[in-house]
Amino acid sequence: MSNAAPDPTLDVVCLCADWCGTCRDYEAVFSALQKGLPQHRYHWIDIEDESALVGDVDVETFPTLLLACAGQVLFAGPVLPRLGDAQRLIEVQAAAVAHGGGAPDLAAAGLPHDQIEAFRALARQLNDRLALG
Repeated sequence: MSNAAPDPTLDVVCLCADWCGTCRDYEAVFSALQKGLPQHRYHWIDIEDESALVGDVDVETFPTLLLACAGQVLFAGPVLPRLGDAQRLIEVQAAAVAHGGGAPDLAAAGLPHDQIEAFRALARQLNDRLALG
């Protein structure tokens, strides 16, 4: 019998825009992520259609991924539409959480303070919305 903790469920959020061709290309990658790593929750958010949810998040490069666990931001930044890269990013973050790793220092990763707070607010909103069912 193993005492290993179950793998955490991450919120994997793609922030995109309908007019963005790269985002349209990424839609197939995002769908493949869902099929390949189904234990996580996936959210495709058009920043214009869901601007109230996105709040003060300032997306400069599309698509931007947000990875969060229980409302804590693990990663926030642009990604290329390559399935292997996105899978590896998700697997690394899930493993870090499973082994007791805390949320990374997003400021050290170069994210401005106001954007750290904006991404945290979005992660908490998604977590709270899912908790309410």
